[in-house]
Amino acid sequence: MKTFLLFIFLIITSLATAKVEPPNYDFSLDQFADFNPGKKIADIDKKYGNKKLSFSNGRFKTYQFYIEHIRYKFIILVQTENDTVTDFHARLPHYFLHDVFHQSLINRFGPQDIYKKVEESAVYIWKNKKGFNHFYSGACTITCFPIFYAVTPPTSPKGDYKPLISRLKEQEGLKEK
Repeated sequence: MKTFLLFIFLIITSLATAKVEPPNYDFSLDQFADFNPGKKIADIDKKYGNKKLSFSNGRFKTYQFYIEHIRYKFIILVQTENDTVTDFHARLPHYFLHDVFHQSLINRFGPQDIYKKVEESAVYIWKNKKGFNHFYSGACTITCFPIFYAVTPPTSPKGDYKPLISRLKEQEGLKEK
């Protein structure tokens, strides 16, 4: 009888196995294409809606949008000049898997050009890949998770342009010395 019950238990457990997908299994870097430098803010607003002005600095305005899906929702800040995107900064959900997101960047742009690690956080930079500079930051505690992804033009526009990533560092009081 014990053998029979063990046999039944093994059959049931073998049939009950399921594939577990990470929360960002269907996320694609292509979702950021709408926000790349050179795009028009009106087109982004038409597709994503709920544009909110976060801050303004002279001729540069920064708007807030959300990328939403069944499994995730996160904020993306888009800096514009004359209603044209100059750069963007996305705060990625912490439940995204660092390994999956980082590998998708490597698959798209090749190995990073610059890697800098400070304690448990790291920054990865791809310079002038597919027309833009790409910045990705991740950190590890018990597990590894992404922090942000940002895209800037490869050369700075003339004038008082500062990438959004630099402006955010200044606002946080993290200005480099």
